[in-house]
Amino acid sequence: MTSSGGESSSRDYIFPPSTPLPPPPPPAAGALWGEAIMDSEMVPSSLVEIAPILRVANEFESINPRVAYLCRFYAFEKSSRLDPTSSGRDVRQFKTALLQRLERDNDPSLMRRVKKSDALEMKSFYKHYYSKYIQALQNADNKADHAQLTKAYQTASVLFEVLKAINMTQATEVEDKILEVHVKVSQKAEIYLPYNILPLDPDSANHAIMRFPVIQAAVAALRCTRGLPWGREYRRKKQDDIFDWLQVTFGFQKDNVANQREHLILLLANVHIRQLPEPDFQSKLDEHALDKVMKKLLKNYKKWCKFLGKKSSFWLPIVQPEVQQRKLLYMGLYLLIWGEAANLRFMPECLCYIYHHMAFEIYGVLAGNVSPMTGEDVKPAYGGEEEAFLKEVVSPIYHVIAMEAARSKIGKSEHSQWRNYDDLNEYFWSPDCFQIGWPMRLDADFFCCEPVKRQMFDKKRDNKPPAKDPWVGKSNFVEIRSYWHIFRSFDRMWSFFILCLQAMVIVAWHDAGNLTTIFDYDVLKKVLSVFITASVLNLGQAVLDMALNWKARQCMSFDVKIRYLLNVVSAATWVVILTVTCSHSLSLFIFTVIAYLSPNMFAAVLFIFPFIRRYLGSSDHRIFMFMMWWSQPRLYVGAKMHENTFSVVKYTTFWILLIITKLAFGYYLEVIKPLISPTKAIMSVHMYTYTWHSFFSPARNNIGVVVALWAPIVLVVYFMDTQVWYAIFSTIFGGVYGASNRLGEIQNLETLRSHFPSLPGAINFCLIPPEKRKKGLSATLSHYFATIPPHNPKEAARFAQLWNKIISSFREEDLINNREMNLLLVPYWADLDLDLIQWPPFLLASMIPIALDMAKDSNGNDRELKKRIENDNYMSCAVCECYASFRSIINFLVRGRREKKVINDIFMEVDEHIYNGDLVRDFKMSALPILYDHVVKLIKYLLRNNKEDRDQVVILFQDMHEVVTRDIMEEQNLDGQGDEYDEQIQLFQPAGAILFPTPESEAWKEKINRLYLLLTVKESAMDVPSNLEARRRISFFSNSLFMDMPSAPKVLNMLSFSVLTPYYTEEVLFSLHDLEVPNEDGVSILFYLQNIFPDEWNNFLERMNCVIEDDLKGNDELEDQLRLWASYRGQTLTKTVRGMMYYRKALELQAFLDVAKDEADLMKGYKAIELNEDQMKGKWSLWNQCQAVADMKFTYVVSCQQYGIQKRSGDPRAQNVLRLMTEYPSLRVAYIDEAEEPSKDATKRINLKVYYSVLVKAMPNSTNASETGQNLDQVIYKIKLPGPAILGEGKPENQNHAIIFTRGEGLQTIDMNQDNYMEEALKMRNLLQEFLKKHDDVRYPTILGFREHIFTGSVSSLAWFVSNQETSFVTIGQRLLANPLKVRFHYGHPDVFDRLFHLTRGGVSKASKIINRSDDIFAGFNSTLREGNVTYHEYIQVGKGRDVGLNQISLFEAKIANGNGEQTLSRDLYRLGHHFDFFRMLSCYFTTIGFYFSTLISVLTVYVFLYGRLYFVLSGLEQGLSTQPAIRHNKPLQVALASQSFVQSGFLMALPMVMEIGLERGFRTALSEFILMQLQLAPVFFTFSLGTKTHYYGRTLLHGGAKYRATGRGFVVFHETFAENYRLYSRSHFVKGIELMILLLVYHIFGESYRGVVAYLLITIPIWFMVGTWLFAPFLFNPSGFEWQKIVDDWSDWNKWISYQGGIGVPPEKSWESWWEEENEHLHYSGKRGVVVEILLSLRFFIYQYGLVYHSSMTKHQKSVLVYGLSWVVIFVILLVVKAISFGRMKFRAKFQLVFRLINGAILIMFFFSILVILIALRHMTLQYIFVCILSFMPTGWGLLLIAQACKPVVKTAGFWGSVRTLARVYEIVMGFLLFTPVAFLAWFPFVSEFQTRMLFNQAFSRGLHISRILAGHRKR
Repeated sequence: MTSSGGESSSRDYIFPPSTPLPPPPPPAAGALWGEAIMDSEMVPSSLVEIAPILRVANEFESINPRVAYLCRFYAFEKSSRLDPTSSGRDVRQFKTALLQRLERDNDPSLMRRVKKSDALEMKSFYKHYYSKYIQALQNADNKADHAQLTKAYQTASVLFEVLKAINMTQATEVEDKILEVHVKVSQKAEIYLPYNILPLDPDSANHAIMRFPVIQAAVAALRCTRGLPWGREYRRKKQDDIFDWLQVTFGFQKDNVANQREHLILLLANVHIRQLPEPDFQSKLDEHALDKVMKKLLKNYKKWCKFLGKKSSFWLPIVQPEVQQRKLLYMGLYLLIWGEAANLRFMPECLCYIYHHMAFEIYGVLAGNVSPMTGEDVKPAYGGEEEAFLKEVVSPIYHVIAMEAARSKIGKSEHSQWRNYDDLNEYFWSPDCFQIGWPMRLDADFFCCEPVKRQMFDKKRDNKPPAKDPWVGKSNFVEIRSYWHIFRSFDRMWSFFILCLQAMVIVAWHDAGNLTTIFDYDVLKKVLSVFITASVLNLGQAVLDMALNWKARQCMSFDVKIRYLLNVVSAATWVVILTVTCSHSLSLFIFTVIAYLSPNMFAAVLFIFPFIRRYLGSSDHRIFMFMMWWSQPRLYVGAKMHENTFSVVKYTTFWILLIITKLAFGYYLEVIKPLISPTKAIMSVHMYTYTWHSFFSPARNNIGVVVALWAPIVLVVYFMDTQVWYAIFSTIFGGVYGASNRLGEIQNLETLRSHFPSLPGAINFCLIPPEKRKKGLSATLSHYFATIPPHNPKEAARFAQLWNKIISSFREEDLINNREMNLLLVPYWADLDLDLIQWPPFLLASMIPIALDMAKDSNGNDRELKKRIENDNYMSCAVCECYASFRSIINFLVRGRREKKVINDIFMEVDEHIYNGDLVRDFKMSALPILYDHVVKLIKYLLRNNKEDRDQVVILFQDMHEVVTRDIMEEQNLDGQGDEYDEQIQLFQPAGAILFPTPESEAWKEKINRLYLLLTVKESAMDVPSNLEARRRISFFSNSLFMDMPSAPKVLNMLSFSVLTPYYTEEVLFSLHDLEVPNEDGVSILFYLQNIFPDEWNNFLERMNCVIEDDLKGNDELEDQLRLWASYRGQTLTKTVRGMMYYRKALELQAFLDVAKDEADLMKGYKAIELNEDQMKGKWSLWNQCQAVADMKFTYVVSCQQYGIQKRSGDPRAQNVLRLMTEYPSLRVAYIDEAEEPSKDATKRINLKVYYSVLVKAMPNSTNASETGQNLDQVIYKIKLPGPAILGEGKPENQNHAIIFTRGEGLQTIDMNQDNYMEEALKMRNLLQEFLKKHDDVRYPTILGFREHIFTGSVSSLAWFVSNQETSFVTIGQRLLANPLKVRFHYGHPDVFDRLFHLTRGGVSKASKIINRSDDIFAGFNSTLREGNVTYHEYIQVGKGRDVGLNQISLFEAKIANGNGEQTLSRDLYRLGHHFDFFRMLSCYFTTIGFYFSTLISVLTVYVFLYGRLYFVLSGLEQGLSTQPAIRHNKPLQVALASQSFVQSGFLMALPMVMEIGLERGFRTALSEFILMQLQLAPVFFTFSLGTKTHYYGRTLLHGGAKYRATGRGFVVFHETFAENYRLYSRSHFVKGIELMILLLVYHIFGESYRGVVAYLLITIPIWFMVGTWLFAPFLFNPSGFEWQKIVDDWSDWNKWISYQGGIGVPPEKSWESWWEEENEHLHYSGKRGVVVEILLSLRFFIYQYGLVYHSSMTKHQKSVLVYGLSWVVIFVILLVVKAISFGRMKFRAKFQLVFRLINGAILIMFFFSILVILIALRHMTLQYIFVCILSFMPTGWGLLLIAQACKPVVKTAGFWGSVRTLARVYEIVMGFLLFTPVAFLAWFPFVSEFQTRMLFNQAFSRGLHISRILAGHRKR
């Protein structure tokens, strides 16, 4: 590479000798790949091997540019070898940019070269690096140096690689010394690999975490490999262990082995240390700990073997020493299978199948079995080749999953057309799964998918289809889109309600509804007929089961098919028997009913006595097995879901009370009795004439009227009001439970002050592990915590450490300012001399000035003064502390012998008078203020501590002495000492008399500051802290300590846990540009935040020592702090990570309090060791111990799915994620890496995509990192995947790939919109103890739920509504679900999972496409079905962000409604509905899909009522029946619609909301907030949300179309365009609102019965309110929605959008056509059933035309069918004209433009002329009749349009699709005009916009935010 003479030749360095220069990229690409491409993190995936070389180049750029240049040149050469054709993505651009950099850097770097040649330069630098860095670090013992040494070895290896390449170019040899050094370095580099938590290399024995005996014991147990056959070819190493043997034997990946090795060591160590906390018993791995971990890991496998009747593959040796080794082998094997299983982790029983065979192979290998076929030793089916397990076991099954996912067509296919994760997993619930064999037969039916079937068919010579469809099909359950699932899953509930309704109607029909009539013979017989109805419903259920599961028949076992068939036969037989016997004697019928009910009676016995069911469920007796098989199909899940007797009694009582109330209310007041007599009257009237043409003869007994009358009432009042009663009962029971749990005991600062004396005791009791603690009932029932005694400094110090950590976190979060922090802190450094409790100064503020005034005015009355002071405990404490502190400070300062004697005499004299109680009487208190002023001045001088002030301090001492001795004591008490004093020339004057300036220490500063605060704070501190969030948090924390929570164990003995956060592409950290760029209103995010959080902004400026915002600019550090401050107030990843890392900070502090045995260390506190650098460098220092304990107990993994792609593309998100890793060294980031690798087939010049699960951490900075300034990540594990990880739903797949990197026994899933708090993190170890308690005496918890605080409620009124709604659900709602109802599931985050339970049972979520859209709740379903237990605990909380804009909220609610629609179809809900007992099933229904179905019914009721009235008025029935009270005064109907409006206005959610606010903050506050919500139009919001839920839930059940809806997590409180609102709400609200409006108008025009009647208003006003809300709420809640300029802009934007042509690539936001096609897309994948239902529903729009044409004046009351036919002729003529115009436009517009325009104009003129003629000819034609004509034809056109959309393929084939689109556009334009006109009219009035702003942002106004300035004034700046 250099010339022989040593002179450098620049050309030698620019062009590589072996590879020609590739052509440069086009200019655009060159612009894209600029200077930033030289970042080593942006290397294309196919060239990833050169990334370490470029990293080294960047690192040494500033130190030695020539070395950096040579590294880059070598990287360029290597990239040419890796991808010589530049075929990889972005490789060509990268090479060109790198080459340009080399050309530019060659000459400058050459000038700075020190040596003569590059070889010498490189050799010199290599030696320099080795001597300066590596040798300096080799003796390092602590963690940081160990990590740096690992990095140094890697860097040295890269440098040698470059050096070797240079020498080869120059044909010179590398020196022997350098080769020797390299050998050492390479050996170390192989050992010193990047590690996660445990450094397992030989040189890490002194690492802090490796010094724990339990870690050493676990490592030693794993390294016991005696007796394991390694194979001849394998070269054993000293550190080899059981995992290495498994890798060699089965071919697992190296990084998977390393990952699971650490995983198992930590698991064993944590369980071991909890089982045997004494260090003496920790040197050897405990068998009990081993068995406990093994039991949890393999419990599901053992259950699977038992279920399938297979013997497990566990074979433990007889020799005891080998037992432990064998157990470790079995556990390690399972973890390795699980760790490499990728998407198979969602299929736990599939893993059991794999494990079953591989565990058996372990036995065969270790037992030395010989194959009878070959005569050789048995070997595993898939040998130990590299990646053998991935390629031969995982990949074939993965490809089946991938092929099935492809068949789903991204979730658009019907669920029955493809197998999801559950189907594939449930294949392994049958013994048929063993047909797959081992080695697996790839021709087994499990591996057959539809493409395979087609291929087989094509290959057949005779061209005949195969005899059997090889596609296995669905397993056990088929998800069919149908409303019948609601009945099918909860048939017992619906049957019960239907039977009750029938019985009540029968009783009420006889004898005016007197209940005693039931004992009448005829009535009793009719009542008993309900059992015939029950048998019919049972038959319907059996038929439904068979019909809906028909497509799963191929995978069904024979006994399941027989059961389905027998169910249908049995149900049909009972229908016949009951029907026949009913016609005979009553006694025979009763006997038959008893026989029919015998299974139900038996089920009732099992329900009352759960232990019997437990016994039967686990019994192997054939009779019992047959009974259980008949009652429920035998499934792997769903057994043993019963609760203990006490729990059963609780939720049974709840539901019995609710049902009795509901039935009684419905019978007497709502439905039955009030409707019977009107119904009889209606049925007695004979109607023979109609106002329209009747195709059928008049119905007997006016049955149509009766149906129309009863339908809305039965739907709402009877079936839906259970949801209303549930809301009422849940509010009452939830409130009682909350109050009994002492919720809201501390509601505000006032109650906090009153409880504060017991707070230290509560903190120490709850958060500090007990040394000795009371046991028994008295301890359990005791909630009183005594004050910490002053003589117990350890407890005081522990309290101070915890309390101050909380207050410091408040300051770091800028919730409080410096003054408030000082007032809230207690002393860190306890002063033992004081011998008293030092309360926070905010409790003692102003007490000293008040006490001084009281003493001055006491008139010598000691007793009275003492009584007044002691009446206020805090005043007494303040006085005592000030005196003691002042005395301590004076004694410290005074050093002269004589001065000390004087001071001591004075204090002794004062103490004596205090003791005697005559201080005030004997001393003159009027001089105290003078002494007070002197003391304050002295404290100020001590705070400054300047040497120049010494003279002033001396004078102050002399003045104080004079005031005390002459003014206060009046020298009367100093007799006998005067002579001595006269001899003194000047007290305090000599040089050594006083110590000033004082030696500074943290403890001294704290003491002086505290005394200064106590003396000088004169105003009350009742408002400290002033920040509302700080008040809420400190109040809740204090309150929670008085609630029931488990005792805290020592940190070493607590359960270990991990936190997992899935992240995609959301905001990580706001950039300065993001913060400062204004939006369309001229408002920046920063300006917005400054106004939303004004106090926190001022606190931030104070913390930064700045006065105004401009002071922050120009300073990188301050600007970074500004970015952080803003990001902590948004929903960013930075906020979440900071919150979750509080767990680690809390554990470090708690570990310190546990570990600090030395009282001196404890008194100094954790803050002292954090500030002590020497502590951090010690091998086994206190600080290192705390860090090691935290490492052992806590892991935080953020799964940044796109991190690799973001890093390579230069996305700033990647840099921000890296910044988080650097700031929090223990943070780990997992991501899916998509790399390109060259094909192994040399004939194919393509790169293959390969996928990896990668875990990285921040690389430690080198010594010279400050010079280079680069932060880098470091790969810890890189595990190859069988293919793309995302096959189903994104978030659960993202969690699944990263879950293998988590650790511990608990796993908390935290979303990216969540936060955590320091004070709550301190309680985490208490919460984890709940896993060790049986909460129901049956099962241990598997999911721990706890509450959330919604922190986005202050943004706007909408955000406030959502915040309150969500808060009520996560508190009072979940409280009731968990206890007493026992149906709490997993509703997202922040639940804590039993990690081992869930990782062996499918993970923490389900991921099948679409059906698991609400992936979180399925984790709760799965846990419950698999014998789990979900609990809820209110003593701990985390923060949570919610959506703040109406569009955001609507998208979120749409997503949830879609998810509930898919839940309705799911097998999980079906199984829960059938395996729960009756009352628990009711709880499950009404707390899951029941809420959404009830909202659907409540809206459906309005339609049923209005269409019923439409039938009345248009048919003429209403006029004929107008004299009937049932029509004119229908009280039940009024009750029904009142119930509907009860739901509509959000009252269902308001009740628990008010109760929860009342519990926590007082009922007066709750009432005022409720009233304020009504004033801010909360009913409008809730009514609008009702439409969202109804539309998306109903559409999902019918057609599917559920999809992920990104709501965004920004500050969405600004204006949305009219077009955007129209796109979002057109189908869900606007269309339905206009339909209801038309119904109301028709009813108002033609209705007769309610004209001028109050009842009319009562019934129709709620519906009009719904109509107005659905049509105009989006504009009412749209900021600046009524600002005129915005209206003008919106209209322009709307016109542009509606007229823009669609097409391929045109997004819906740009064109109406594209949006319309996308909006109707769900119909294309709905299936025939969905299309038919859609057509049937569309037929309702033809009723208008049929009825209204007969009411037109033109028909002259003609009832002939020809009138109706003529109306269709008119419609078809209009459609033909539209088609002709559309056709003419396409054909003639271009060539015959003039002719076309003339014809078009002529048609329009003729059209208007015709209308004019009609109006002249028909003079009696009024505007009302014209309006009626429009109303008659417009709905018909819309109905035709809907039918055409449903039949798109047919319409398109017929060539009418363009006309349909044109007609649709006309309708959209009309709807848009109808909506826009009122909004534009209101925008003319300025006060409307002002009112809207006030209404929207009222919450912000109350906190000082001027929205008017934000939305308008800021633009004037």
